[in-house]
Amino acid sequence: MDRVLLAVSTVCFLLGFAYSMYALGARMVRPARFNFIIMLFGFALQTGFLHLRGQTVGRCPLTNMFEILVFLSWSLVLLYFIVGPTYRLSLLGTFTSPLVFIILTFAQSLPSASLAPEYKPSAGFWPEMHAAVSLIAYGAFALACVAGVMYLIQERSLKQHRMNSFLFNLPPIADLAGALQRVLLAGFVLLTLGLVAGFQAGDLEAHRAAIIWSICVWLMYGVLLLLRFTHRFSSRHIAWMSVIAFTVALTTLWIIIFKH
Repeated sequence: MDRVLLAVSTVCFLLGFAYSMYALGARMVRPARFNFIIMLFGFALQTGFLHLRGQTVGRCPLTNMFEILVFLSWSLVLLYFIVGPTYRLSLLGTFTSPLVFIILTFAQSLPSASLAPEYKPSAGFWPEMHAAVSLIAYGAFALACVAGVMYLIQERSLKQHRMNSFLFNLPPIADLAGALQRVLLAGFVLLTLGLVAGFQAGDLEAHRAAIIWSICVWLMYGVLLLLRFTHRFSSRHIAWMSVIAFTVALTTLWIIIFKH
């Protein structure tokens, strides 16, 4: 049943993106409204999957790469629902949907996706806290990557004085820059909390690789924010670095797998 929920959720994100692109091309008003609704439905299905899988494994469902990627995509959508309406960035969902679809599709193609879930009792509060909060931080960094892509597209269109129906619906570039900076800061704070929880969990030797990589990611984003707050990096540079930083973090995500 949980796999059915996940499969339908994946289709929802694909449909939301496809409809938004069609609506923008057809110059329809408020093209992101349907995408928001179908993303909400997809998010509910993701939540249902994680709930059922968590009951089966007896802990937060982060026992293999398949579950980690599903949780990451769930975190990304959760943060979109928080950031999008707050900063009136409704079209952010149009860019978020394909990324979530890609992550979910890749997750379900992994060998670990076909394995039957096994009951693995929790190792305790702090290890669970570390893994969950760190992945939510990755969700924030993923959303920053999406906002960065939107910023770069908007900036390029303004420089070339091209404003078609799609670009006209993009949020103001100042709003994108502000949201990007705040999402990066939120992700950095969450990752800091995740690291603190990791140190509180103890048994650092067994989780050395995960801890070291988490610190590397923390330093990478910390330097990025420092350069921004000291005005050494422009918003354009921050947008580019957000995309590059998340690409680096995502391609090495396997390191954070905990084998308790």
